Amino acid sequence: METIKLLGDGDGEISQGSIMVPIDDLDSVSDDSPNTVDELAMELATIQQSAKRIAVIGSRNLAITHQQIIETLVTALAKQGNTIITSGGSSGTNAATIRGAMKANPDKLKVILPQTIGQQPSDVQDQLIGVPNIVEHPDRAMMTLADASRICNREIIDDCNQLICFLSHTSKTLHGAIEYAEEGHKVITAFYLD
Repeated sequence: METIKLLGDGDGEISQGSIMVPIDDLDSVSDDSPNTVDELAMELATIQQSAKRIAVIGSRNLAITHQQIIETLVTALAKQGNTIITSGGSSGTNAATIRGAMKANPDKLKVILPQTIGQQPSDVQDQLIGVPNIVEHPDRAMMTLADASRICNREIIDDCNQLICFLSHTSKTLHGAIEYAEEGHKVITAFYLD
C-alpha cells in the first residue's frame, strides 16, 4: 500500500491524516490493450447521445412493484425520444417494457420475438396488438424456446447501444446476455432484484 497525504490550500497538510490506497487494486491499462481509450470514448459518446437505442430485457418472474418501476422507466425513456427494444412476454420485464413504451410512443417500440407471433401464448399475442414494429423468426420455429430466446437476446443486444437488464444473481441466461453486451462494448445497467 502507498500512503497519499492530503494537502491543504497552502496552509500545510490537512490534520485528518492520510489515506491508504492499495496500489494492486488500481485499474491499469496494459500495453496489450491499446483500444481501451477508444472504447471509453465510444461509451461516453453513447451516454451523451440525445436519443439512443435502448434494449430492455430481464426476468419474467417479477413482483408487481418491479413491473411498475420498469413500466415507468420505459415510458420516460420513450418520451425522451429513445427507441426501446425488447422481446414478447405476458409477464415480467418484457410485458412491463411493452406497456411503458406503448403508453409513451408506440413508434419508439421494437419487439423482437424469439420465434413467431403464432407460437406465443394468447395473452402475449393480445399484448402485441397495435405494436407497429414486430420482428418474427419463423426460421426458429423448430427450436426450443430456451435456445430461441438466447439467440433473440443477442439479436436485441446487437440492435442497441445501451442495455438495461433486470435480473437475479442466479439467472445464468441473463448473465450470459450481459457478458455478450460487454463484449460488444454496450453501455450496461443491471438491476439486481434479489
